[in-house]
Amino acid sequence: MPVKDRDRFSTATRLKLLGEQTAARVYRSQTRRQARRSRLTGRAALLALVLCSMIVALAYPIRQYVSQRAEIADMRRQRQEARERVEELRDLKARWQDDAYAEQRIRERLHYVMPGETGYIMIDPDAAKQSRTTQGAAHLPWYTNVWGGVDKADAAAQ
Repeated sequence: MPVKDRDRFSTATRLKLLGEQTAARVYRSQTRRQARRSRLTGRAALLALVLCSMIVALAYPIRQYVSQRAEIADMRRQRQEARERVEELRDLKARWQDDAYAEQRIRERLHYVMPGETGYIMIDPDAAKQSRTTQGAAHLPWYTNVWGGVDKADAAAQ
C-alpha cells in the first residue's frame, strides 16, 4: 500500500478530516444563522419603526378623541342640570300661580296683613341691641329702609 493510501485511512487522518468537515458544517450553519438573525433583526427594526410611526401618528387623534369624549360627557351633565333647573322653575311658576301660595309668601316677606287683622312683629332684644350697635340697614325690615330714605331726602332738602 502506498503511503498516501495508508495516510488516508489512518485514524489520525480520518479524525482530522472529520474535524475539518464538522468545522465547515458548523461554520456554514453559523453563517446561515447569522444571516437569518441579521435578516430578522432588520425586519424587527423595520417593524419597530413602523409601530413607532403609527403610535406617533395616532397619538394626537386619540388625545383629541379622549378630550372630545370628556367634553361630550360634561355637556351631557350640564344639559341634565339645565333640565332639572327648568323643572324646578316650572314648579316654582306653578306654585306662584296658586293664589294661596302667593298670599302666604307676600305675608311672610312683606309683612302684609289682611283688612281687619293686626300685624305684629316680634323683635329679639339681642338682635335689636346688635342692630343699634352696628347701625346697619340690612337688619331692618324693608319698609323701615324706605321710610328712612324718605326722611334723609327730606332732611337734605331743608
